[in-house]
Amino acid sequence: MNREDERVVEGMKRQSVLRESSLADAARLGWKSGFGTEGAMELLGVTQPLTGFLTTATLAEPGSVVEVDGWGMPLLEAEVAVRIDREVGPDATPAQAASAIGAVAAAIELVDLGSVESVEEILAGNIFHRKVLLGEFVDLAESGLEDVRISVDANGAESGPSDPREVIGEIGRVVADLADQAELIGESFRPGDVVITGAAVPPAPVQPGERYRIGLNSDSEVSVEVG
Repeated sequence: MNREDERVVEGMKRQSVLRESSLADAARLGWKSGFGTEGAMELLGVTQPLTGFLTTATLAEPGSVVEVDGWGMPLLEAEVAVRIDREVGPDATPAQAASAIGAVAAAIELVDLGSVESVEEILAGNIFHRKVLLGEFVDLAESGLEDVRISVDANGAESGPSDPREVIGEIGRVVADLADQAELIGESFRPGDVVITGAAVPPAPVQPGERYRIGLNSDSEVSVEVG
């Protein structure tokens, strides 16, 4: 487990300082997953996705323009966001974490990818996070997370719908794994927290003038223009 990895322990401690600084001028929004694919975890030598944080400081309005001038390697990640309706702590099973999810939404995360040589440094910098945009949250259908599908429109070329589990695995497990690491800084996932669950399709390099729209099951969508 990541919580037994000293690199993760130290990285989360340093990340918590950045989080507290952000919360001085912004509100708690939730959490984010990073490096959650099998290949990414193998690259870093970890067994679970890495946990990052979200505050309103980096929340952008859907459809807005996000300026990436000066970024080193801007990437767009199409993600499934979930809303937590019941507390999820470090001992939660994937099934318990899944049952705590009340709604889903399309999400876009913009990151500025840097060096991946140090897990501690990646965590200390909040896993390269720069901006997040969220679509409208839609209550889960009776069938739950299994029917969630994601589609991507990149500059008018649409792909999908695809099953996010093929890339990031079961969403309940992702949430449980992230909450397990949040406990390292004395936190749990609380009702109302938003969790973006990781890139459900391969991240795409972006440049000014491009437009992207992410949709979930034709129920929730979010778009961004890169400036």
